[in-house]
Amino acid sequence: MNDRQHIKTTVQESIDYWSRHVNECGLSVDWSEAETHCWRCGCKRNLERCHIVPHALGGKDEPSNIVLLCHRCHAEGPNVNDPEIMWDWLKAYGVSYYGTFWKIVGMKEYRFIYRHSVLKEAEAILESAGIPVDSPLAQKLFNDHLDRATQEASIHYGQPYFNAATMAGIFRVALKKMAKTLGVDFPSLPEVRDIAHEPWWSELT
Repeated sequence: MNDRQHIKTTVQESIDYWSRHVNECGLSVDWSEAETHCWRCGCKRNLERCHIVPHALGGKDEPSNIVLLCHRCHAEGPNVNDPEIMWDWLKAYGVSYYGTFWKIVGMKEYRFIYRHSVLKEAEAILESAGIPVDSPLAQKLFNDHLDRATQEASIHYGQPYFNAATMAGIFRVALKKMAKTLGVDFPSLPEVRDIAHEPWWSELT
């Protein structure tokens, strides 16, 4: 485990404690794999012991104050003096299947940037080309273009992963290339052509 050596609470003590106090339903990890999979993103990673209430705010070194997160999620976790916030955060990001979390984060970023979902735009492209969206061909076309777009992307220096903006960009490049391959306009959704963005912060006021 790659974390600060002074934490005395063991990984197993934390798992034993929380598996008795929190239902895994709604989390990204099953308790049976909580030693190897991040409790937020569900990815199989080297995990770090993370204080729920930070040590700097008086958080104790005990199982009830430790969760297991990958380095990336650890860096994004809440640092407040209220233990409920950590669990609100973990449950808010729960996904049903391992290995899907960061793709979903990329899709969320895509929706934020382009105001429509990746899947809705993919379906519009396929329908414009006369290809049934639930056909094996549709799945192959989307996956092939997504694989190519992924191979043509790179990570930012010092990051061993695609960030959310890069994932959103990969989806956009894949959709553009798929549309070009099929000879259809992109965006194919009439309502997103010449889209006028409202300020991103307007929904927060």
